[in-house]
Amino acid sequence: SLQLPDGKNLPLPPVILGELGKDPQNPTVCFYGHVDVQPAKKEDGWKTDPYMLTEIKGNLYGRGATDNKGPVLAWINAVETFRALKLAMPVNFKFVIEGMEEAGSLGLEKLLEEEKQCFFSDVDYIVISDNLWLSTRKPALTYGSRGNACFCVEVK
Repeated sequence: SLQLPDGKNLPLPPVILGELGKDPQNPTVCFYGHVDVQPAKKEDGWKTDPYMLTEIKGNLYGRGATDNKGPVLAWINAVETFRALKLAMPVNFKFVIEGMEEAGSLGLEKLLEEEKQCFFSDVDYIVISDNLWLSTRKPALTYGSRGNACFCVEVK
């Protein structure tokens, strides 16, 4: 939970951990994504309801479509496609999907520490899917990241 400046505790949403495949011949890839979004109002300049995914001329508009629900869903769709086509998985999949990224990933560091010898012990690679597309046909892959500094300021 998160302790607010007034002393109240706010429960944090759970982090979803998922895995598929345990073939020791395959590398294990952990895919990270988040499903929380920045606040939005139609008055901010949205032509449609920001919380209603809307298709216009083949483009999808809605808060979180690219940051970050679309990329999370793309990996899930990739797994679904391999299974539907009855193809062997080229990697073992692990997923970390959180709901507090926009607030500094509160609670994630503690979970990573708790699970490093268990859930994350066999991870060979990590793919961070929290990024943009360079064009309509070319996604970006993050291969480096910088740290965050989070703090609370109380002004009197």
